[in-house]
Amino acid sequence: MNAPTATSHLIPEIRQRNVPAALVDALKSRFGAQCSTALAVREQHGRDESSFEAPPPAAVVFAESTQDVADAVKLASQYEVPVIPFGVGSSLEGHLLAVQGGISLDLGRMNKVLSVNPEDLTVTVQPGVTRKQVNEEIKSTGLFFPIDPGADATIGGMSATRASGTNAVRYGTMRDNVLNLEVVTASGEVIRTGTRAKKSSAGYDLTRLFIGSEGTLGVITEITLRLYPLPEAISAAICSFPSIEAAVRTTIQIIQLGVPIARVELIDVNGVRMVNAHSKLGLREEPMLLMEFHGSPAGVKEQAEIVQEIAADHGGNAFEWATTPEERTRLWTARHNAYFAAIQSRPGCRAISTDTCVPISRLADCLLDSVREADASGIPYFLVGHVGDGNFHFGYLLDPTKPQEREVAEQLNVQLVSRALSLGGTCTGEHGVGLHKMDFLVTEAGAGAVELMRTIKRALDPKNIMNPGKIFSL
Repeated sequence: MNAPTATSHLIPEIRQRNVPAALVDALKSRFGAQCSTALAVREQHGRDESSFEAPPPAAVVFAESTQDVADAVKLASQYEVPVIPFGVGSSLEGHLLAVQGGISLDLGRMNKVLSVNPEDLTVTVQPGVTRKQVNEEIKSTGLFFPIDPGADATIGGMSATRASGTNAVRYGTMRDNVLNLEVVTASGEVIRTGTRAKKSSAGYDLTRLFIGSEGTLGVITEITLRLYPLPEAISAAICSFPSIEAAVRTTIQIIQLGVPIARVELIDVNGVRMVNAHSKLGLREEPMLLMEFHGSPAGVKEQAEIVQEIAADHGGNAFEWATTPEERTRLWTARHNAYFAAIQSRPGCRAISTDTCVPISRLADCLLDSVREADASGIPYFLVGHVGDGNFHFGYLLDPTKPQEREVAEQLNVQLVSRALSLGGTCTGEHGVGLHKMDFLVTEAGAGAVELMRTIKRALDPKNIMNPGKIFSL
């Protein structure tokens, strides 16, 4: 493999482009109070949950309609100034950083559910709607939207990064659950990429071209999503294991036997300890699987019995069942708070969070070697994983006053991703490329494929104004 071995490539390249005062004046004239140049507002929109730092954008525009987005992009195109879409700032790989300057386009006020079509199992929303808001709006229909990346991210951001999360093992990712997009292109033109039909053979699949493009091809302004009937029965369980290997082997067997489990999450002993302290829980401090089963009462019971037998064969113990919504919420809230629990476990730290995904048969090979390296490094860390689909995350907790810790953590990341690629996996299962995985994308896809991506980027964004400096360099 020709994966990068140095860590210098992981520091973002800052190449600020000029933002003419005439553009800022034009934005203020068009948007009035919806345009801000206040330092506090710009700084808020110039950082995400990554450990990277870059200067803030020159201005922030708060869009309230597709027309607002189109007008802002047209002005930016006229002056050849970058546009960086902004949702809630929960991305982990530097997607939101203004590494080439420009304006931040905040879509948070575009937060309406536009139409619900329960008979077709679809809903159409604006990009600033969050995943929790979607489910709150449609709960009376008996349907739900299953994609759950943990953070209460916006649907626009989830589409832009091709998010997945805890339910992906059963329901797929955003790629599988978006039917149609409305997009403002780099010239300010408004286009649609599909329909509400469940399938189509009409032309190129533009919907999936924009899903996962991380704002580098256009700004998503409307999304039509697939919905699913709420399961008749839902049951959740946690099970502790004597080792990570036992938990992983259990997961592999569950998936290879075809058990239709909805969620299966791994939390290592470090993560369990951090979650206990943060959420005031009394979970057994051993590696743990957190599982959920969906279906009919009989089907859920059968699934749970099979999984319990498999887990017992691998030393699983201390099963704790949760069948009421309140009990399930308690367990999943603890899982979703794992990142923040980790941050609080080392006051003042910064986290480098990275993810990979491998074929399920290679999960143990990749994960166990990576755990051994992390243990030997001395860097505090935690491990969580959507292991049912071979995806897992390491979070390395760094003292920002000790540059050598950053160097060690980045080297661990290089080793982790290189190993995943050598086993037929990917450099990122759901975080996206952003700034952190740019060199690894070349290793994974090959120079020819990345050059084809550049060709598409140049064709759709000839002035390179759409979130430049992300995914690959031009």
